[in-house]
Amino acid sequence: MPYLRPDWHRVHQRVRACADAVDQAWRALNYLCAAQLYLQHAPPHHTLTPADVKESPQGHWGVSPPVNLALAHLSTLIAAPSEGEAVLVHGAGHAGPSALAHAYLTGALRGAGSGPVWSTDALNSLVGSFPEGRHGGEITALIPGIRYMGGQLGPALAVAQGMAMDAPHRLAIPLIGDGEAETGLTAAAWTAHRALPEGGEHGHVLPVVLLNGLRMGGPSLLASMPPHQVRSYFTGLGYTPLITDGSDLRTELDRALQLLRPLGSTGAPVLVLTTPKGHTGPASVKGRPLLGTPAMHKTPLSDPRSDPDEFRVLARWLASYHPAELFTHDGAPTRKVRTALPTKPSAPHPRSRTPMPDATRSPNTISEALTNRAAHGAFRLFSPDELRSNRLLPTGQGEPPPPWVAEILNEEICHAWLQGYTETGRHALLASYEAFAPINTSLLTQHLKHLRLTGEQPSVNYLITSLGWRNTYTHRNPGLVTSLLEIRDPRVRVYTPADPIRAARTLAHMLTDRGHVNVLIYDKYSSTTFPLEHALTEEATGAAVWTQGPQHAVTQLVLASVGDLCARQISAGQQALLEHDPKLVLRRVHVHDLSALGRAPHALSDNDFTHLFPAHAPVLIATPTYPGTVRNCLHERGPTDRFHIVGYREPTRPGTHGEQLAHSALTVEALRERARSMIEEYQGC
Repeated sequence: MPYLRPDWHRVHQRVRACADAVDQAWRALNYLCAAQLYLQHAPPHHTLTPADVKESPQGHWGVSPPVNLALAHLSTLIAAPSEGEAVLVHGAGHAGPSALAHAYLTGALRGAGSGPVWSTDALNSLVGSFPEGRHGGEITALIPGIRYMGGQLGPALAVAQGMAMDAPHRLAIPLIGDGEAETGLTAAAWTAHRALPEGGEHGHVLPVVLLNGLRMGGPSLLASMPPHQVRSYFTGLGYTPLITDGSDLRTELDRALQLLRPLGSTGAPVLVLTTPKGHTGPASVKGRPLLGTPAMHKTPLSDPRSDPDEFRVLARWLASYHPAELFTHDGAPTRKVRTALPTKPSAPHPRSRTPMPDATRSPNTISEALTNRAAHGAFRLFSPDELRSNRLLPTGQGEPPPPWVAEILNEEICHAWLQGYTETGRHALLASYEAFAPINTSLLTQHLKHLRLTGEQPSVNYLITSLGWRNTYTHRNPGLVTSLLEIRDPRVRVYTPADPIRAARTLAHMLTDRGHVNVLIYDKYSSTTFPLEHALTEEATGAAVWTQGPQHAVTQLVLASVGDLCARQISAGQQALLEHDPKLVLRRVHVHDLSALGRAPHALSDNDFTHLFPAHAPVLIATPTYPGTVRNCLHERGPTDRFHIVGYREPTRPGTHGEQLAHSALTVEALRERARSMIEEYQGC
């Protein structure tokens, strides 16, 4: 049964807390944030002394007050038991103190033991262990309720859009700070939703822009604009801006919820919250201004434990929140605070896993694999305007793409949409030119950090095609795979199938997979096919022996291929060698999963590795990647002197496909001569 689109304004009217409770919740959040930065333990009912203060205060204060103000107003909506789901997306990774404070006050933050959720010990542990405790000091998935890590500025708005896509029951609320508003990814995301059908079966996105006037080191661009220009800016982008200094945020939030439009529509609201940098913090110390200056970004008071003047300012600052009104003597938030910050029900809207395609029916083409997966729902294909160029669409020329396809000429947007989509339990694929995929290297690296903490959500899947071997001079860059394999993360899989059928089978697996970052390298011009008798072994272990010499014969050379282009070249080279000397004992190997060559839980066992590459035999490997990418994987196995690797070499000038193969020593003639030389060299030894 499909989810219905909630009336979020009505939901909020039903569940929102009174104004006094919201104010107390905001003060409680601010107090805990400042306490985490400065205190060794949190004494809300006792007089502060210098001994309570940390020797080296650490953390970020400047982003906390506006985030806390948003949390205080939105928490009842996020926790509301209703037919919908409201999700908060923290754009600022530095808002760790706020997220931790919110998790403590809502009862979601539990210690390592089995003690009560709220207690003096639990409160002191929260404060005293920051930022080096088990949750860290920034936004991570270790903090309950966090669905996205904001360590890399820029993606929050687009990730929220991905979460709301095809989910009419969901409201995604990204919190976007001054610094994030300056990034290219955020700038592109403001208009990216126009690539989606207006009024489609999507949920809502309510951006909240936190303009405190400054990024880390100086004035921010958006906040330096006068209000009428900010209003014109968002109006021109197709939004309805609601600008507030926070004093009427309650009213403006109600207006925003009334103005919500499904993702893809114009006229949707954006809340712009303007508060000074470090709001509610100290105005000055020793005659030096603090409020509204870059000093507020981290810890505005550097050493209040030893400096009497700074200690007096800190004591007044913490006392201004009246913490004794907000916490009981045993460390629990008062009933009124809990009214504004209720505990979110656990899994209020479970979504059963989407039925997957029949694993016994293997597709023969990439298009068939995509169509089969899309037929079972909860799937999206994202691409930067390259699907027809990459021959991936099952539709004919001039026909519109299927409804499960979204194209926009921006790799980063495609990744962020994919990330938000998979983070909410659906499967997705990003298909891109090999040359442009490296743009997303940092985004993928950041998401791998997230996956290490979250586990088994649907995998992030990339299809890399339009390889540089056949492309123009400017469109040659296989660097993404090199960067991902260098991380040595066991969640990374780099699939290099030998032909179109193997590629289709691999893609079908990826689109039902969970917990990985999968990269499939596939030449869109690939047409040569090979017998499938070893395909199951390749898929199970990552590589397989295709042919070998007579039983008990000593292998003179191992010829190994990585990927479809090199499978064709190596096979042709093998044939040329045997035509010249049929008595040669050659072992033919194909590497289906490049990441299996190294050391990882899923990698080849030592026995399997030795079976593929006997210790006495020289090995010639052809790869579509940089040769060093393969050598770095092999280094984990020990000495690599007997391995000769040929692969992509950066061209010195524009040239044809054949010239690039020759430049990289991957022509059949070059492979044959290299193989002969290796055989002679090892026979001489």
